[in-house]
Amino acid sequence: MLERATRTIKTAGLLLAAYFVLNIVLRIALPHSLELDEAEQSFFSQYLLAGYGPQPPFYNWMQYAVVSVTGMSIGALIVPKNILLFLCYLFYGLAGREALKDQALAAIGMLALITLPQVSFMAQQDLTHTTALLCASALFLYSFFRTLDRPDIGSYLLLGLATGIGLISKYNFVLMPAAALIAILPDAEWRRRALDWRMLAAIAVALVIILPHAIWLRDNLAFASSDTLVKMAAGNEPAGIARAGKGLIAFVVAIIAFAALPVAIFAATFLRDFVRALSAGNRWTGMMERMMLASLAGIVLIVLFTGSTTVRERWLDPFLLVLPIYFLAKMQAAGIDLSAGLRRLRPVLPVLMACVLIALGLRVVGAGLFGVYSRPNVPMAGLSREMTRQAEPVLVIASDTYIGGNMRLQFPDVPVVIPDFPAPGISAYAEAKGPVLIVWRGKKTATTADAVMPERFSAALAAAGITPQEIGSLSLPYYFGRQGDNFALGYAWVQPGTR
Repeated sequence: MLERATRTIKTAGLLLAAYFVLNIVLRIALPHSLELDEAEQSFFSQYLLAGYGPQPPFYNWMQYAVVSVTGMSIGALIVPKNILLFLCYLFYGLAGREALKDQALAAIGMLALITLPQVSFMAQQDLTHTTALLCASALFLYSFFRTLDRPDIGSYLLLGLATGIGLISKYNFVLMPAAALIAILPDAEWRRRALDWRMLAAIAVALVIILPHAIWLRDNLAFASSDTLVKMAAGNEPAGIARAGKGLIAFVVAIIAFAALPVAIFAATFLRDFVRALSAGNRWTGMMERMMLASLAGIVLIVLFTGSTTVRERWLDPFLLVLPIYFLAKMQAAGIDLSAGLRRLRPVLPVLMACVLIALGLRVVGAGLFGVYSRPNVPMAGLSREMTRQAEPVLVIASDTYIGGNMRLQFPDVPVVIPDFPAPGISAYAEAKGPVLIVWRGKKTATTADAVMPERFSAALAAAGITPQEIGSLSLPYYFGRQGDNFALGYAWVQPGTR
């Protein structure tokens, strides 16, 4: 049955659809306290802006549209993400069909994306903007390969759509179309695809998509790049060969961490055929090799130019996503009979799907065994109920987007703001027509001494001449936690006009 289910992209897609439905059901069954990226999306879904900060806005725009229609709920956060991931696999299978010219191999390549931990586990665990990047990258591969094989106007328009979405999904996507162009330059026929007049149509589509954010980015470049630069920063290490060497080592380690599992699985299932195929190649494998090498060379230049000593595996997502297709194309080019290897690979893929589902559940349900808690273990629902037993706020002011996003989920009809967002100053305190709840992260114990309002809140209240009516701290056990392991929030109630 499984063999029949992996013979075509359509039937493999049905298997994947069932897998993502299970992911949705699992996440909804777990506590509804939000992951970091989920909370950020919950908070920002209140606003439709050209830019939100260090990340491009595509995912935020999508989330805003969904919440505007459905209202805020855990499903409104989880379902769109899983749809994007499903589309990533689907577009990847279509890309494999263009490169491999074989429905069965394309279906296997599509399912083999599960061997990439950044796609299978990390994206399900918390990532949002990276999920959009994965979908855009798979769509780009499909449209790019289709344009090389069937250069009609539809292919070019699809290429422009993928490029535009990718550029407003994650900034590192900019290397992908550049690497694709470099990859086709040695091939005279494919080089003509880049000089075709229809490329102007693709560029026009991409520009229309990115224009609103590009205008915003022009005036907010420092703000948008600040978070990335902090993550890449080299700390106090002096500039020089040692720092550059450390950055290059981090780059190599990231490549190994990204590629180790798919390489191991393909090597274990195809045995010596996989090793033999490494020396084989054709027009398509050569193009994919040049594309990956050009992308990775771009990362090296960025590492050396910025002095970075940090390279995270997920930064390589768009550049090494093609690996399963590439491996299959290499073995196909070698003329190897793949039937035995495919029989060994097929059962591995659903096992990996099951492992992902089990791992996602155990990291929450089994957290108390090790005393290491993920964010869904945080008792946000209970803390929110305790804080609001006496009154319902008309406005919530949170210390950060994590607290703000969780408060937004708990009080979907109440506006939530954080200091200086969406507007600077103290207007949020003074203009609310009713009780205002201020929330911040607390200590593990809930004593009177711990109920100390952060200075940025107390100073703003003092400047506005407003006296808090109540300041408190709450501490509750983690979901599935050990006795004594608590999470706490500090809170204050403010009534505008109270002096």
